[in-house]
Amino acid sequence: MILESLKTLYNRDLNKLKEEIGLYQNEKQIWAIDKNISNSSGNLCLHLIGNLNTYIGAEIGKTGYVRNRLLEFSLKDIPKSELIQKIEDTISVVNNALDSLTEADLEAIYPQIVFEKEMPTGFFLIHLSTHLAYHLGQINYHRRLLDF
Repeated sequence: MILESLKTLYNRDLNKLKEEIGLYQNEKQIWAIDKNISNSSGNLCLHLIGNLNTYIGAEIGKTGYVRNRLLEFSLKDIPKSELIQKIEDTISVVNNALDSLTEADLEAIYPQIVFEKEMPTGFFLIHLSTHLAYHLGQINYHRRLLDF
């Protein structure tokens, strides 16, 4: 039950991320920062892609992905179409990795120490889903405030 719920949530939110990026009328605004908004939607999108490809793709799905977190926040002006393709690729990676899990795997300890202590894989997958939703909300507000 939890696995199906996780798949539904990841697909819903990653497709919403794709939609939010696609809704920018002025592509340059994807990379805008203003006043106290220190992260652009583009950088938050790259951060989410890196995060999910690292913790779900590389660790669970064994994709071989190697993260460069600094680039997630320093790269600029990647075309909207390329961001959308990266999101679509991430959807595939997440689905393939989650499809490889069993309910018993969710009870097992996640293979990496992430928050300075061991945790069950299921708990960490829930955390990653809420992390995605948090930044998705920021991207939505960014677009509505700065896309002009």
